[in-house]
Amino acid sequence: MSDHVDINRDYWDGIAPDWAQGGEHAWAQEEARWGVWNLPEAELALLPADMTGMDAVELGCGTGYVSAWMARRGARVTGLDVSEVQLETARRMNDRTGAGITFLTGDAERTGLPDASFDFAISEYGAAIWCDPEIWLREAWRLLRPGGELVFLGTHPMMILCSPLTGAPAERALHRPLRGLKGADWTNVEIEPAGVEFNLSHSGWHRLFAEIGFGVVRYLELFGPKGGTPFSIDVAPDWGHDYPIEQVWHLRKPA
Repeated sequence: MSDHVDINRDYWDGIAPDWAQGGEHAWAQEEARWGVWNLPEAELALLPADMTGMDAVELGCGTGYVSAWMARRGARVTGLDVSEVQLETARRMNDRTGAGITFLTGDAERTGLPDASFDFAISEYGAAIWCDPEIWLREAWRLLRPGGELVFLGTHPMMILCSPLTGAPAERALHRPLRGLKGADWTNVEIEPAGVEFNLSHSGWHRLFAEIGFGVVRYLELFGPKGGTPFSIDVAPDWGHDYPIEQVWHLRKPA
């Protein structure tokens, strides 16, 4: 595995216990809720309403709650994550609920899963920000059947551009150039060191999708609701109300 995969695996292995309780809570939610604002599925519609008979894969599944939401809609689900410690929660909840999900330890950039084996792929953070998009998006393309769809939710590039190099919360100022944007290395910042995050400019995403062959079905920029408080991210709520913290890409592989 390349350096960023090792770094991000070790990071998530280390903080996995902090996410176990939240993962269990998300497994129990009646309605799927997305991202740092817990925005409702009824508003975002990131999942097919009926997934009966569909084969679905979650790339970078963490504690596996998105996999659980898909299984509840009738899909046959495989969840894959590089962090074995994160998967301990996913497997415990899978056994407790009888969801019947297959959870695998692995790198979303090189899954080892068969070609054209899924109708739908998704990543809420996970592969969406911790894996190199030049690699994992091609892997997702390989895994999808013709006509298959990929949805991924991750950090908006505005967050990267406005985040100080110290790791402090995003400000109303630019701290990085947009030209050549590839993400941010948070491993050695002064405030809350983390892993290696990937992102692109909007033109960079479109270039990559076109190279691979994906068509864009829909794009969303997620702003915080008025008076809302973001979950598990160190950002001022008023910043997140005026600027998008997150983005969603909905892609399709041609039939």
